This record gives sequence, structure tokens and C-alpha cells, in this order.
Amino acid sequence: MLTGLQLQNIALIDQLELEFGSGFTVLTGETGAGKSILLDALDAVLGGAQGAAGQRLLRDGSERARIEASFQLSPQLRDWLSEADFEPEDELLISREWKRQDGDRWSSRSRLNGTPVNRQQLLSLRPLLIDLTVQGQTQLLSKPGQQRRWLDRLGGSSLAALKADVASAWQGWCESAAALEAVEREQQRSEEERADQEALLEQLEAAGLEDPGEQERLEQEQDRLVHGVRLQEGLAQLFRRLRDGAEQAPSLQDHLAASVQELQSMAQLDSSLVELRDQALDLEANVEELLRCLDHYGLALESDPEHLDRIQERLADLKRLQRRHGLDLAGLIDRRDALRQRLGDGGFAADLERLRLVELSQRQQRDQANNALRQARSEAAVALQASLLELLPPMGLANVRFKVDLRAADPADHGADAVCFLFSANPGQPMAPLTEVASGGEMSRFLLALKTTLAAVDGSSTLLFDEIDAGVSGRVSGAMADLLRSLGEQRQVFCVTHQPLVAAVADHHFRVSKEVDEGVTYSRVSQLRDTRERRQELAELAGGDQADLYAASLLAQRSA
Repeated sequence: MLTGLQLQNIALIDQLELEFGSGFTVLTGETGAGKSILLDALDAVLGGAQGAAGQRLLRDGSERARIEASFQLSPQLRDWLSEADFEPEDELLISREWKRQDGDRWSSRSRLNGTPVNRQQLLSLRPLLIDLTVQGQTQLLSKPGQQRRWLDRLGGSSLAALKADVASAWQGWCESAAALEAVEREQQRSEEERADQEALLEQLEAAGLEDPGEQERLEQEQDRLVHGVRLQEGLAQLFRRLRDGAEQAPSLQDHLAASVQELQSMAQLDSSLVELRDQALDLEANVEELLRCLDHYGLALESDPEHLDRIQERLADLKRLQRRHGLDLAGLIDRRDALRQRLGDGGFAADLERLRLVELSQRQQRDQANNALRQARSEAAVALQASLLELLPPMGLANVRFKVDLRAADPADHGADAVCFLFSANPGQPMAPLTEVASGGEMSRFLLALKTTLAAVDGSSTLLFDEIDAGVSGRVSGAMADLLRSLGEQRQVFCVTHQPLVAAVADHHFRVSKEVDEGVTYSRVSQLRDTRERRQELAELAGGDQADLYAASLLAQRSA
């Protein structure tokens, strides 16, 4: 429920702070006074009026502008705040502030309970807060899918669950169909390129690719052969220093043996040296192991120019294949194995058969989900027809006929149904699409009846109507007033109106007026709290010689 609205430098309003209660509220005043500004402000603070449209809301000459709306929390709002990681508070406070930058440029920022919030978040929150029906919104009836979405809303949570199943099944089928299509395209391309692929396979087979580590191993062997002389010289130096000695000098092995012998003698005199002696013995053993490994390496070390040529030729072949196909050695092996499978017996047959079975299963699940949704929509259509045929006749449409035409359509993420509202207001007139045959007044009455029907089943958002009763009068206006009043018993309802019959039945009445102060025009909003003020405003709306008496009678009927 909307509990408050604050405006600063919005259109003709410099400063405004309003509080609202439950039930049915009307806003009245002369044309151009600024009644619709309040609805425009609510639209803007909840993600509407972007760019130039938002700037047109701002008061001329101002440097800053601000809109702030407060809402009472509902269970749905608490769930949304929790899922969006906002800390729930006692109320929901949403603000939008504009600030002039250089020249005519403006920046805009929105906040939710003091925390910055983006437009996408506001638009997802908006349906839980307000349902705005403005002048010209009858065009929504012709918007693709809108009639279907209204019908789905009437189906409530059970139909919403079926829609979720449909969306999931649709996604599963899309993925399986895409996978099947990809392999079918690949098969077709493979058939077209079979000769090239067979030649490639032959080339890869001839290359004898078996070991992904072959190239690294060959490069190591190449390095040993290329540097064979230098490595032999290094080995000789190591043997001289470790084992043979140089120029009659003792080797490292000789020094270690003498050291071990000396430590052995010392340990006999001091047992604390036993551990050091053992370390010396380990060191001697490690040197002996090192010499054995060097001997083994020396035996394997060769200088064979022919073998080196063979290695370098093999490496050149491998690198040439990698450059040509843009793959490393492991990738070339995988490509060869894939070609073996695809060009062998069966080719793509196994993959295609498996994917066709998966696609068929997903398609069946999709169709089953669509059929379940269609049944639920059929039941919702019957309920919608019954409700509208009850609500429309009292509003001057005694001969109205209405039907929800539900036809099969191409499957999509929202199901496989095309929904069209068929309408006839006059005897002898065949039913046709509502948007083609209904007048503006009939459209307005239809929307009011529709929103009334939906209000009983979907959420707790505030309903706002901008001159929904335009173009009607007399008995029809009274019927619309009764409907708005009864709607206000279920939901918080706002209506901008020029009809005294509508204004008289409201629980709360706000008057919007326009005044000029020192050459500057301002819009003022005041709540009419006593009978005298309301009677005076209703008389202004009615006009004529008997306006005051008529206004008094309307208020008396309301009180009766």
C-alpha cells in the first residue's frame, strides 16, 4: 500500500508532502491543474520516465528535483527484499533524485531504503507496488502477448507454476534441438568435405602420431646430440675431480675416504662424533652413487650425426603439421582419432541416433507441459468470461458479448497458445478482436472490469486509474463509481476523475488546484477532510444551477 509521496521541483509543484490511507482515493481539479503529475511521479520513481521524458517532469529553472514514495510492507515485498539482499525495514522507501550537470545535462539516481538501486531492480519490484492505468493505456490491449499475460494472471500461482514448467521444458528442448542441429550440420559438412577429411586422416595416419610427449622427448635427445662434445668434456672434468684426481692431486673421493677414516679414529676416542662419522659415510656413498649415474649417462651419450638428422627431420615434420592445423601434438592425435571414428563404419550415425532420441524426449516433455498450461488457461478463460460478463452490463453494456479465443500457436517459452479477446457491444454485431471494434469508452470500461477481476487474485499492489471514467456519464458513471468503491474494499485504489458520481463515493478526496504567485504558476494539493469542502468540490465538478444540491445529494447517498 502507498502510504506517502513527497515531491520537490516536479512540474508545477515546488514542494509537496502527502499521506495516504487504504481504500478508494480520488484526485479532482480543473484541467491542467496537475492531477496526473502525481501518477507520473509514481511512474518515474518506479523506473519509468527515462532520459528526456524524465527531464520533462522537472520544474523549469530548478537545479535539483526529487521524488520519494513510501509503501507499507506486504509478505510479497518482504520476500522480494530478502531475495534481492535488502534488509527489511518497517516500510519501503523509494526515492529518485535528479541533479543538473553542465548545461542542460541531468544525472539521475534511485535509492531503496537509502541503498542505490538500478532500473532493472525497480522494474522487477514495480508490479508488487502499483498497477498504473493511464490515459491511452488501452493500447496495451493490442500489445503482443498482453492479453495472454492478463489471462495468466487470473490463473494465479497454480498457473504460474505451470508456466515455469513450460519455460523449463522449452529450454531443455531448445538445447537438445540445437545440439542435434549442430551434429546434422557437421555431418552435412563432413559429407561435403569427406575427400578432404580422408586426405587429412591419411596424412595424420602417415605421421605415426602416438605419443603426445614425443616432441618434448625428441627435443631433449636433439639437445644431447647437438652438444655431445661439450657434454663429453664436462663428464671428463667431473670424473677427474670426483674420482681420478688431477695432476697427482687427490680426488674428492680420496678426500672423503681420508675424512671418514679420521672421523672413525676420533669417534673411538669420543662417542659423540659417531653421528658425524655416519654423515661422512652417507656423503661418501652419495658421491659413489653420483659417479655410477655419470657413468651410465656417459655410456648413453653418443655423437651420431645421422641419428641427429633423423631427429631433426622428425621434429620439423611435427612442427609443420602443428602450424598447418593450428593444433599441438595432443590436438593432432585427438583430431586423427575423431576422423577415424567419423570416417569409419557408421560415421555420425551413433551420435545422431542418440541426439534424436534426446530431442524427441524433450519435445514430448515440452508438448506435455504446453498441454497442461493450455488446460489451465482454458479454465482461467471461462472464469474471466464469467466475471466480465457480470461486471460490464451495469456499465452501459447490456448487450455485451465477450469470449477469450484460445488457439494453438508455435511453441515458445510461454507455451503454445495465442490469446485474443473477442468483443461485441451491440446486438447483431459479430464478435471480433476487442482492439478492432471497441470504442474508447468501451475500452476504458473493459479495462476497469478487467483490473477489478484481476485484483481479486493477484497480489496486493495499489491500483491507479487516470480518468478511467472519461467519456461516460450518468448511469454508466454511477456504475463505474460503484465498481471502484467495491474495488477499494479489496485494494488501495486511486483515481483521477472529473466525474462527481465517482468522486462522491471515495473514502479520501484530494483536490489539485493551480495558482499564480508573483508571475510563477504552482500546483497545490489539499485533502478535503470535511463535508463542506467535499460538497463544494463536487458542485464545481457538476456545474449548473443545481450543482450544490446535486453535490449534497451525492454525499447523502454515500452516507446512507
